Amino acid sequence: MSSRSSQGSRVPTPEPPPLPQPEPLNRAAINQMLLGLGKSYVSTQRIDDGSAQDSAHDEATPLLPRPVTMEDIGKTRAVIWTALTIIFAASLVILLIFPHILPDALAPLVGRLPKDPMKAALQILDNAPVIDGHIDLPVLLRALFANNVSAVELSEESFPGHVSIPRLRAGKVGGFFWSVYTSCADPAIEGEDFLTSTWRVRDTLEQIDVAKLTIEKYPDVFQPALGSQHIRDAISNGKIASLLGVEGGHQLGNSVAVLRQYHALGVRYVTLTHICHNAFADSCGFSPDIVPLHGGLSPLGFRLIDEMNRLGMLVDLSHTSDDTAKQALAHSKAPVIWSHSSARAVHNHVRNVPDDVLSHIGTEEGKKDGVVMVNFAPVFVAEEGNATVEAVADHVDHIAKVAGKKHVGLGSDFDGIADVPVGLEDVSKYPALIAELYKRGWNKYELAGLAGANLLRVFEGAEKVSHELREAGAVPVFDIYDKRTDL
Repeated sequence: MSSRSSQGSRVPTPEPPPLPQPEPLNRAAINQMLLGLGKSYVSTQRIDDGSAQDSAHDEATPLLPRPVTMEDIGKTRAVIWTALTIIFAASLVILLIFPHILPDALAPLVGRLPKDPMKAALQILDNAPVIDGHIDLPVLLRALFANNVSAVELSEESFPGHVSIPRLRAGKVGGFFWSVYTSCADPAIEGEDFLTSTWRVRDTLEQIDVAKLTIEKYPDVFQPALGSQHIRDAISNGKIASLLGVEGGHQLGNSVAVLRQYHALGVRYVTLTHICHNAFADSCGFSPDIVPLHGGLSPLGFRLIDEMNRLGMLVDLSHTSDDTAKQALAHSKAPVIWSHSSARAVHNHVRNVPDDVLSHIGTEEGKKDGVVMVNFAPVFVAEEGNATVEAVADHVDHIAKVAGKKHVGLGSDFDGIADVPVGLEDVSKYPALIAELYKRGWNKYELAGLAGANLLRVFEGAEKVSHELREAGAVPVFDIYDKRTDL
């Protein structure tokens, strides 16, 4: 739009509002302002006139802080390092002299176990899991499922018996021997010379089969093991090492050749007897009135041990008579085991190991290395109604006292026993036994040995003897049972 109006005249521009005018200073305000400027100037131009002692009374304060010098920094560092040194020294004293005053949450930082026995047990078993010498799961599968593995659901926590995968995990199990057991034959049918066939070898092969198929069914849980290193490998892989053991010489059909074939199928121990005598050795039976047959080992029994030593199979002395055990200890070149036996001095039962046999176990001159793996069956633990986790611990303590803590292990007999001790109801309860012994003063190394390391040492010893015998040219045993008439 044009700046001119229709009349041809310019539109007037409005005037800006007048600026506010400051009030005129009076003389008093001017004097006050000048006084303030003077004080500020004086405070920035202070001259040390030797009256430093009066500075506390000087109202003047520097406008800028004094610059930080290297001397100041050095003093600060000295204070900090002194404080850190004191803290470190105090911590070192606590860790070395008074570690027990630390709370359980800090115990792992100093390599100390928690004070709480169960927490300590779980921590021990995390690093040294249980290797049980004897679990009868295969015979349970035979009884309940006629060996039909497709019907077996071990992943269910409520699976019948004492064993399931969730319970094995809860119990910190790193391995166990699957007992491929078949019962003793009827003596009236078998005959006094054990010559009438009773299908014991067939049944044993079926038990080996059901064990191996069950292991294969759960490859994420179980790992087959044929030796001590295989056990370590399985545990390192987070799996449960699975080994096979034959529970009785009556399952050999009077034949050393059958032993070799069992070994080829993965069997790594044979119990010389069950509750019956056989062609190789005398049993302790189940009651004291059993009459000896051989007076311990038979001639073929000695040769059976020779072949087991050559193969690297563990000689298992559970169920054997006292004479059989003593003779085997003296004859075997390799360490031996009791896969599931307790202490007779604690509870007087023929199935338990007496002190005069325990005293032959050791690594000293004149003794044989071995491990007695404590059985949980109440009938072998205590008088009726008194079997508890504490009573089982009494057996562990006694064997350790007589033979040494390096010669005791665990062989529960789970799934092969009708009853269980209070506190050891299934495979999830192993930590309760470790906790009980921890309360009694066992240290973490001793408890790791009990859990499985002692068995591993003995197994490695048997493997070493086997290697040495083979390197020396030992040949297989070809001895034949002298009562046979077909050869």
